[in-house]
Amino acid sequence: MQVKLVRDELWLVISIVKWSIFSVLAGLLVGTVAAGFLNLLGSAVRLAEALGSVRLVLLFPGLLVSMLIVRFFTHNAKVDVEEAIHKYSGAVNVLVIPVRLAATIITIACGGSVGKEGPCVQIGAGVVNSVASLFNFDDYDRKRLAIVGIAAGISAVFGTPITGAVFGVEVLYAGQVFYDVLLPAFIGGVVSSMTAAYWGAGRLTSVLIEIPRLGPHILAWSLAAGMFFGLVAMLHIECLHEINGQFKKLPVPYFWKPLIGSAVLLLIALLCGPYYLGLGDETIKAAVSGEKVPLFAFALKSFAMAVTLGSGGSGGVLTPTLFIGTTAGSFFARLFSLDQSVFSALGLVAVLAGATNTPIASTILAMELYGSAVAPFAGIACAVSYVVTGHRSLYPGQLILRPKARAFVIKTDEKGRKEIVGRFEGVSFARIVKFFVLHLKNRFKIDE
Repeated sequence: MQVKLVRDELWLVISIVKWSIFSVLAGLLVGTVAAGFLNLLGSAVRLAEALGSVRLVLLFPGLLVSMLIVRFFTHNAKVDVEEAIHKYSGAVNVLVIPVRLAATIITIACGGSVGKEGPCVQIGAGVVNSVASLFNFDDYDRKRLAIVGIAAGISAVFGTPITGAVFGVEVLYAGQVFYDVLLPAFIGGVVSSMTAAYWGAGRLTSVLIEIPRLGPHILAWSLAAGMFFGLVAMLHIECLHEINGQFKKLPVPYFWKPLIGSAVLLLIALLCGPYYLGLGDETIKAAVSGEKVPLFAFALKSFAMAVTLGSGGSGGVLTPTLFIGTTAGSFFARLFSLDQSVFSALGLVAVLAGATNTPIASTILAMELYGSAVAPFAGIACAVSYVVTGHRSLYPGQLILRPKARAFVIKTDEKGRKEIVGRFEGVSFARIVKFFVLHLKNRFKIDE
């Protein structure tokens, strides 16, 4: 018995040492490369902003160049990290990543409404894929290291290591968390965040807010806000997919699509202001600070992001989602005369939770940004938003393993594909009512 115990503990220690070494290596490499990308992006944005209103003229050439370099250098190949992990054990086409990085810098610098975190996740996947190939990892270890790469990429761009680690584990399989990857994800996230910070990159706008005292009143408003944020996240997802679909269906040559997209973005900027172009960090900070922002900024930003991506731009979806969340929170607070700062902060994390199916990581993000006192309110808002959004996601490669309510079930179609459908789909309303009446009669033994 003692021999078996010593042997088992020895294997566990060896595993900890092994993954600590590779997680530190991944964090150092991903943090360094991601910081280089972020610093280069920052320089490009500052250069473009120095042009003032002339920057708007760059929208069309920016989207066109972005689309053309992706089209001709990669044949429109995408780096879908979630799909790569699910289907190919984390193996990605490393040659596509530099092209996507260049396209993202061009898109954002010229005013495209996208985020900077997507390329950092791709950097993480590409770097750790190279490490896994160098050390001849098997499929299981390659997949685990790929998750560490995602965590390191998110941690590098936002400077929130715990959020990055949990997000990397949670975003792949909605409804299930693989705890055996948490340790390397934590280590990789912390090291990557520190490394990016050392190189002067990687931080998310954080504002000191006054957290209200815990009580029934604020908890009730957090629940109501969570429902609203879930609806916002749902509309955000549907807007992205619908606009992308419409651009694909346009009966025009491909090089006309950037022209159409840039014209729409230019019209938004001229009529509604420049808030919806670029990253929008200043608007996020203003909303969380309690300053007034345009009432329907969240809807316009969602539309602008969808147009940018649909017309040929490249970039991530998380930063625009944070913009949408904070401005939706400001709208909700002004509608009911609540604290704009608090509900903008809740909106930032709750819309993220609903749009990406990551309520745990989003709650931790709130605590990393605003302190542990916000946890009860953020936890409720994120959990409610996660449920209200339904079985949809900003990430097509994300797998939803568990239905969010008993009214839904997982079914397998004739091709072996699993999908979540309504339990009573195809059943008339009269039969559903009859079923519940009989159920109540049997439960409480009600006689006719």
